[in-house]
Amino acid sequence: MKKLTVELNEKSYPIIINYGLLDDIKSTIESNYKGNGRFFVITNKTIYPLYKSVLDNFEHVIQIEDGEEFKNFKTFEFITDKLLEAKIERGDCIIAFGGGVVGDMAGYAAASILRGIDYIQIPTTLLSQVDSSVGGKTGFNHKMGKNLIGAFKQPKLVLIDPKTLDTLDNRQIKTGLGEILKYAFIEKTATDNNFGFFDKLKTLKDNAKNDLYSELKNHWEEIIYISVSMKADVVSKDEQEKGLRAILNFGHTFGHALEKITGYKKYTHGEAVAAGMIMAFNTALSRGFADREYYKSAVGLIKDYNLISEDIRNLNKNNMLEAMKSDKKVSHSTIKLVLPVKPFEVRLFDDTEELLIKDSLL
Repeated sequence: MKKLTVELNEKSYPIIINYGLLDDIKSTIESNYKGNGRFFVITNKTIYPLYKSVLDNFEHVIQIEDGEEFKNFKTFEFITDKLLEAKIERGDCIIAFGGGVVGDMAGYAAASILRGIDYIQIPTTLLSQVDSSVGGKTGFNHKMGKNLIGAFKQPKLVLIDPKTLDTLDNRQIKTGLGEILKYAFIEKTATDNNFGFFDKLKTLKDNAKNDLYSELKNHWEEIIYISVSMKADVVSKDEQEKGLRAILNFGHTFGHALEKITGYKKYTHGEAVAAGMIMAFNTALSRGFADREYYKSAVGLIKDYNLISEDIRNLNKNNMLEAMKSDKKVSHSTIKLVLPVKPFEVRLFDDTEELLIKDSLL
């Protein structure tokens, strides 16, 4: 078992990572959460049958549709209708049990219902375990862009069971790996700890030979712990993304645009972020920030993890640029980009010319 804390004064909360944690979920929650109200679990229709024996421990379970296309106001309205029909009270607690869509929707419901109640994150996908379950970003998509409606709402507890990854197919694992590799490229900016994450991930790939996923399976707890530790360090210093936290968006401005122009259906979030990181490295190389040796090794690692789909090539550059301009991080119509400046260090820039951005697209 590994445990760490997101340090946010009175809003601090523990993150517990333990293989098989869900086998005794109720006692784990009772040992780490001080509330005494009822629990309202929000999950989706794909996850519920897989974890029926776990979820049947709870009286109130709300199932939403599965998929990024359901991360919208209609789903939010459905959730709040069900909560209000069950006469939820301020002393009650919402449990987000599922992937990133479930976590974001449940978190926003917790931030909004009755002007705010407690919630707990139990992420079941690799992407949600290393990213969306930690840090308190909640919300949903709008037709104008991704995550444009939302709020910061920190959970009271995050419980991560790597055993849930056994149910995922390789593509779902890949979408989490996109975020995991991100941490390797931002490590020195994100934390004072010396994880040497880039070298660890490279060694795992070299040792894997022809079966990367089997090799990774033996190291999930450590990989998740390192990733979450970096995110927790950043969030502890900058909860509401007024400075340092922007580095967690490395690759995301490009990636979110790619997701938008393909209707959030063609590529997973991790695949889009992986492509976005390569485009960020292209931009940094053009601006003279990244030396060619680091560029080659970094882009090589992304490709070695097989995260880039060949049909990502030849994007409509005008559509990409317009989508990037609608990103929620745009300020005064200026596209903000997190770019690598040294090995494993990144910085936020708001002065990249649009023509250079277009030239950096795949």
